[in-house]
Amino acid sequence: MKLAAAEIIREYGPFPGIDNVHGLTFDGRHVWFASGDKLNELDPDSGEAVRSIDVAAHAGTAFDGRHLFQIADDRIQKIDPETGRVLSTIPAPGGGSDSGLAWAEGSLWVGQYRGRKIHQIDPETGAVLRTLESNRFVTGVTWVDDELWHATWEGDQSEVRRIDPETGKVLEKLDMPAGANVSGLESDGGDRFFCGGGNSGKVRAVRRPRRA
Repeated sequence: MKLAAAEIIREYGPFPGIDNVHGLTFDGRHVWFASGDKLNELDPDSGEAVRSIDVAAHAGTAFDGRHLFQIADDRIQKIDPETGRVLSTIPAPGGGSDSGLAWAEGSLWVGQYRGRKIHQIDPETGAVLRTLESNRFVTGVTWVDDELWHATWEGDQSEVRRIDPETGKVLEKLDMPAGANVSGLESDGGDRFFCGGGNSGKVRAVRRPRRA
């Protein structure tokens, strides 16, 4: 297993009126992050919050190329990012203890925080297709270049981990500095991970390890 210190390359926020950052996602241009009663759109180049959508947003966030998906208590909402309208909902597998959310391979991937699990689910029905076990609390989840990464947060310590998507075995760890906790995780498809900063009210960009 590879082990390294996480390299924080930029911090965004805190933002006015936002006390907590939960899940987040990247739409190819902007970062969307959940803050309880809103989804907020952030320009990662300027660092400015562009706009917000009034919608329940308590945990993980994902983007499938057209729609946003947002965990709200015990359900997952499918949202039109242009209008903010909730188009449909499915049950969340953790029944309210869900955390991270990602889109990959036509499925949603859902972290279950204290359950220490990651579920692959059907985005139309919510049916669980596969479950991976973790040995730490799971927060954010993301896929990039066929790699499955997830964040952990226990006590005052967080990690960003690459795991085997078949077995859940930990292949690589990035240790976050003490106090820089990760409540949500998303890749930009390149060399950055965007990390929700929980009750710091911040979003952090962390460098993704280079591949040979």
